[in-house]
Amino acid sequence: MKFVDEAFIDVAAGDGGNGCVSFRHEKYKEFGGPNGGDGGRGGHVYALADVNLNTLVDFRYARRHEARRGEHGMGSDMFGAAGDDVTLKMPVGTLISDAETGEVLYELLTPGEKIMIAKGGDGGFGNMRFKSAINRAPRQKTPGWPGEKKSLKLELKVLADVGLLGMPNAGKSTFIAAVSNARPKIADYPFTTLHPNLGVVRVGPEQSFVVADIPGLIEGASEGAGLGHQFLRHLQRTRLLLHIVDVAPFDEGVDPVAQAKAIVAELKKYDQTLYDKPRWLVLNKIDMLPEAERAARVKDFVKRLRWKGPVFEISALTREGCEPLVQAIFQHVHAEQVAAAPEEAPDPRFAER
Repeated sequence: MKFVDEAFIDVAAGDGGNGCVSFRHEKYKEFGGPNGGDGGRGGHVYALADVNLNTLVDFRYARRHEARRGEHGMGSDMFGAAGDDVTLKMPVGTLISDAETGEVLYELLTPGEKIMIAKGGDGGFGNMRFKSAINRAPRQKTPGWPGEKKSLKLELKVLADVGLLGMPNAGKSTFIAAVSNARPKIADYPFTTLHPNLGVVRVGPEQSFVVADIPGLIEGASEGAGLGHQFLRHLQRTRLLLHIVDVAPFDEGVDPVAQAKAIVAELKKYDQTLYDKPRWLVLNKIDMLPEAERAARVKDFVKRLRWKGPVFEISALTREGCEPLVQAIFQHVHAEQVAAAPEEAPDPRFAER
């Protein structure tokens, strides 16, 4: 399925039904009085967070979504039926904003969350509503209210615990394929990854975390160069960033340290909050280095980069060093989840008197 993370749609809630002017016509009841019912409510438009969806491709081609209007009121005290509601299923993590002003209106963060994005119009009043002691035969009625109409922009921010950063061909896709159930495209040319990939890493029974692999970044990404700038927003909700670096590039003229510094600089230009997130350095493709030179090369790399944070040495191809990294990631993510979870108030029935 094609990954679509942006879509524009038009939604229109149903108009309310009109009220009715009617009078009772029965044998032997010369002045039966008014019995015109109210119109029905127009249908609402809802957005539902569906955990089974991970793309907005359904909204790329179906852009117009309308709810039905309410039925008109009728005689014999009959109210019109409400219009059918429309429920649009969207992936968890969808941001809904006004297409014209850019104002963020709603955000779907919880699986099963249902929010109203367009309210249906109320039904109009029939003439039985205007009956009074001095107005016994009212001929007034009101039309139904119009439903809301909106032009919306849908933007998907992938909900992942860990995000992967790196230059094209740094080995991000190979790493996510080695540690998770994701099967991204892997090839020996740049920009193999054209859209984000999500993988669930199983650490143990009921122990897992989600990794997001975005297209590789290049220098100038914050100004729109390359492909990765389109997906940097997917990293804004992650708890941890893994900066994957190819320590053994095929081109001897390429300096991995300079590339790593360029990625960090682009991250800072794009979003200071994203730059301030916890970030670990992962040196990939160590199997390409002679064992006798590994320690010296890694030490020299860290010194030239002036890196002070955690450093991991792995080979995503042979899976060397991947297991300790996965365990460390889980411990970090789990600690963050525990710290962010609200404390449950003790049950007052068991409180000490």
